Amino acid sequence: MRNGMYTDRERCVRAVQSKDARFDGWFFTAVLTTGIYCRPSCPAVPPKPENMVFQPSAAACQQAGFRACKRCRPDTSPGSPEWNQRADLVARAMRLIADGVVDRDGVPGLAARLGYSSRQVERQLLAEVGAGPLALARAQRARTARLLVETTELPMADVAFAAGFSSVRTFNDTVREVFALSPSALRARVPHRTPPLPAATPGTLALRLPFRAPLNPDNLFGHLAATGVPGVEEWRDGAFRRTLRLPYGHGVVALTPNPDHIGCRLTLSDLRDLTVAISRCRRMLDLDADPVAVDDQLRTDPVLAPLVDKAPGRRVPRTVDEAEFAVRAVLGQQVSTAAARTHAARLVTAHGDPVDDPEGGLTHLFPTPEALAAVDPDSLAMPRTRRATFTHLVGQLADRKLQLGVESDWSQVREQLLALPGFGPWTVDVIAMRALGDPDAFLPTDLGIRRAAKELGLPSTPAALTARAAAWRPWRAYAVQYLWATDSHPVNFLPV
Repeated sequence: MRNGMYTDRERCVRAVQSKDARFDGWFFTAVLTTGIYCRPSCPAVPPKPENMVFQPSAAACQQAGFRACKRCRPDTSPGSPEWNQRADLVARAMRLIADGVVDRDGVPGLAARLGYSSRQVERQLLAEVGAGPLALARAQRARTARLLVETTELPMADVAFAAGFSSVRTFNDTVREVFALSPSALRARVPHRTPPLPAATPGTLALRLPFRAPLNPDNLFGHLAATGVPGVEEWRDGAFRRTLRLPYGHGVVALTPNPDHIGCRLTLSDLRDLTVAISRCRRMLDLDADPVAVDDQLRTDPVLAPLVDKAPGRRVPRTVDEAEFAVRAVLGQQVSTAAARTHAARLVTAHGDPVDDPEGGLTHLFPTPEALAAVDPDSLAMPRTRRATFTHLVGQLADRKLQLGVESDWSQVREQLLALPGFGPWTVDVIAMRALGDPDAFLPTDLGIRRAAKELGLPSTPAALTARAAAWRPWRAYAVQYLWATDSHPVNFLPV
């Protein structure tokens, strides 16, 4: 882990001088002589070390009066992996800010979701990230505004409000301050403007989602496609497509793996949802992971090393909706992937909200916990004990007694889930891994893991395997992906 790396001046200088892209997003270089800030891999001639100041976030650079470099575009770096591999207050706050909570509910709303006072949240963010929640949200609005200015033909007033600004004047002032260009000048700099999208797809944007290399798309997209719920998810024309339930409306996203980026085509009913839609898609694909740190740790085990060397950069397939995934985990208990998809599809057809998808076969949003709490348990084609598990889960979610989200305290949620009837270690850990994003979640009782362990000569009993896996921490969720990938199950292969 590179926690607090920006304070290690010598390492930062070496990374900048070698233009090491692995550290993009981990820290930012503010240059005293030019007043700009860059990512470590900036192609420009590195400044003299005495002219470098290192900051943990783009917001901290902007707050200190530095402007974004026009060459390396540091505001488009992948996000810091740190915020997705920790469950403390600062990490949870950063995930909520990325999810647009400050723009929607203000700093008091952010603090309420975290269970702390606004002053406590502000103090801890300033201490660790170098900027408070308002500055961090402002930097995110600037990033979204730049994206819309450069990739769409939207009028600037529409861009301003879609990016979350309260007024066009604030939008103009912020863009000039952060990028040293007016919005119109920023748009004029785009070398090859793409033609406007056809009117048949209003609200559709084509974006590129960056990631840290390497990225192996096989199990990532294979898992999402093979377990996709009909009507909500599909694999079509080389892309994983799904519907999104968002704060202001709904959306449909198509995500296409490419060698150096993920193609992202978003159709939104309300453009104010752009920031949160991007954030949730990045989380689902685990794009802010640090694959070099993960793989280096797993390679220290001589049994895992050949698996990592064969296909480095595996990610953990996650979710865009934590409550949805928890429901699907219950539906998948002790049944095949096909049976779980069938159960989920029935619920979607009967209780999901219909959507229109002129480009494919998506028909519904996944049902809300409130809608599922109203389902007659006797109508569910599953064993009585699993019906009881389902009913208790959706009831807790609907009543907000159990809250699953980016702000969740992983330990607390584990305890709450284990207290529910029908929730054993496998269900809790798969939710922790794929819904909550715990990078160290482990599934020693999983049949596929035990089979892989036996074939590789690892201990195959849960207790012994857990003891051996201590050397893989804090990345056991990634070890699970490498172990699963030894099987020929469709989840391990990129669909054709």
